Amino acid sequence: MIGGLLPPILLSLKIAVIASLFVFALAATTARKMARIDFPGKSVLETALLLPLVLPPSVVGFVLLAAFGRRSPIGRAFESLFGLPIVFTWGSAVLAAVVVAYPLAYRTMKAGFESVDPELEQSARAAGAGEWQVFRYISVPLASRALTAGYILGFARGLGEFGATLMIAGNIPGRTQTIPTAIYVAVDGGRTAQAWAWAGTIALISFAMLWFAERAGRDRT
Repeated sequence: MIGGLLPPILLSLKIAVIASLFVFALAATTARKMARIDFPGKSVLETALLLPLVLPPSVVGFVLLAAFGRRSPIGRAFESLFGLPIVFTWGSAVLAAVVVAYPLAYRTMKAGFESVDPELEQSARAAGAGEWQVFRYISVPLASRALTAGYILGFARGLGEFGATLMIAGNIPGRTQTIPTAIYVAVDGGRTAQAWAWAGTIALISFAMLWFAERAGRDRT
């Protein structure tokens, strides 16, 4: 029983950890840029970045399947270079998790960078600090609570992703079956005990992550 429960749990954690690292790097970089610059079409670009947040996951999965499937130019090029398709692999599940988790992390982190006083950053530049030093020693520490919250939300969103993952990665036991897809199959097959075990596991992991984020925020305060 326990052995049958572990593969989706371990795969989901693997996917969520890798995806959350990509999401954190992408969201932190773009959020700081968008918080500090203004240009024509900025609102249109931001709307496009946030679009996966409101689109049905099945639509996101369909777009990803069309863009990275075996018949797409990207999919054919990738398969010719590496001999493997992008879709229906655990890597495609990471891709789906990144796409759906990015908007949530981006919006949270952008609010954090917007709360940083620009005069502090300007003072550091005037003292001779480079952009990387300003980002590392001024922007990141002052926006650390939002960055932590953004990472946690991105991790939790990637861990619970279902629709887009099912579209682009499928539900192959031992290869692409994550906790959400395993719960769906278990419920459909009448295996309620297994469904409850997986549901309890993902709820416990999410609770622990949120508790850690809340505790970290209190410690900083």
